[in-house]
Amino acid sequence: MKITRSTPEQLILADTPWLIGIMLVFFILTFAGAGLGMLSQGGDLIWPGLIFTLVGGGMGALAFCLFVRRVQVIFDRPGGRIVIRRQSVFGYSETEHRLADLSHAEVETTPSRREGRTRTLYRPVLVLDGGMSAGCHPVVQAFTNGRGPQRLADAINAWLPADTPETVDSQGHSA
Repeated sequence: MKITRSTPEQLILADTPWLIGIMLVFFILTFAGAGLGMLSQGGDLIWPGLIFTLVGGGMGALAFCLFVRRVQVIFDRPGGRIVIRRQSVFGYSETEHRLADLSHAEVETTPSRREGRTRTLYRPVLVLDGGMSAGCHPVVQAFTNGRGPQRLADAINAWLPADTPETVDSQGHSA
């Protein structure tokens, strides 16, 4: 996720997974093309062609539907709102919160065990103190490693209105 606009009036964060999307489209086209090539030759290659087309292309299409999601978070000072937009193959959703309810942003952590090693994964969350939406709201659904979530939490905290605390600890809690 990256910062696409940062002005005193608006802060916009966006994540569009172009690389994953392009790679999955290439995967689908490769398997579907190989399968259709086998089908066009006929004979003993009909069943392998069907398997390549349906299973290989189908797995790529399923992965595309599950992993390619666009997320946009808009902090709008003049409108006094935060808008979280999510779009995938399955549809579009938009959640709105009052900017006045936002206390700060922090980084949520979770342990990940892989091949006998434990490491920590992160994601930025918005902490809302008031209103009907009080609690922690993830900016993105997936946890990741690296410095990106901390960078986003710091950018949100730096953008917040002047009447909020100047120094906010964006080191969050664990999930």
